[in-house]
Amino acid sequence: MTTPPAPSDDDVLIQRRGAIIEITINRPQRRNALNPHVMGRIGLGLRQAVEDRSVRAVVLTGAGDKAFCAGADLSTGTSTFAYQYHESSLPFANLLRYAHSVEIPTIARVNGACMAGGMGLLAMCDFAVASDTAIFGLPEVKIGMFPMQVLSVLKPLLKARDLAELCITGEPVDAATAKQIGLVNHVAPAAELDAKVAWLVDRIAGKSPTAIRRGKYAMRAIESMTFDQAIAFTESQIGLAVQTEDAHEGVASFNEKRPPVWTGR
Repeated sequence: MTTPPAPSDDDVLIQRRGAIIEITINRPQRRNALNPHVMGRIGLGLRQAVEDRSVRAVVLTGAGDKAFCAGADLSTGTSTFAYQYHESSLPFANLLRYAHSVEIPTIARVNGACMAGGMGLLAMCDFAVASDTAIFGLPEVKIGMFPMQVLSVLKPLLKARDLAELCITGEPVDAATAKQIGLVNHVAPAAELDAKVAWLVDRIAGKSPTAIRRGKYAMRAIESMTFDQAIAFTESQIGLAVQTEDAHEGVASFNEKRPPVWTGR
């Protein structure tokens, strides 16, 4: 039996590119599959982005052109998602929890196959841009498993019947179908994928980072609220938002007919 290579920081590359941090799962020989080390490095990249107030967005992708992420690395059996009974939670669940709390926009650049746990990475991001050659699926039932953890992030995105079909049949869908059912925002030809991601980043990076952070916080907070609770919460939030430097700058730049200069405060 072949011994799997030791974990390396090169398995996930974290690179600053202008106003963004790009996180790349760099295991093309394993179809960018997940293991605990890879999950930890993705989380590290997200934390670095959160801690650097000059970062405007995070792009998550996979190396090569074959796979975004094929899910768990099964070369070591089921150990990637094996429950450690002395721990209260699993690494993948912790990654999804943390990503859910990140107040910087996150974009999945889906360059190829997006399967199983890869669908969780896709769904934990705010936006997704896919190559027209990408495929998407939850094949866990084919190996006697079920996509348990990814349900938490896929349920808010998909209609119940679409989610049930993906989970229960285990059959993949193409990029056009993924866009139709709401898995991705945009689909581009493979040669134009980077240009489409850059177009989306540019639309985000020029906006107030303070407004975006507060907005993501509010959207997360009202997810489980009733309408009455949500409207009461958001009317209080607007009163706080107008006190920020970015709000003052936005109004001033509008009246002075000039581009805003955001401070992020």
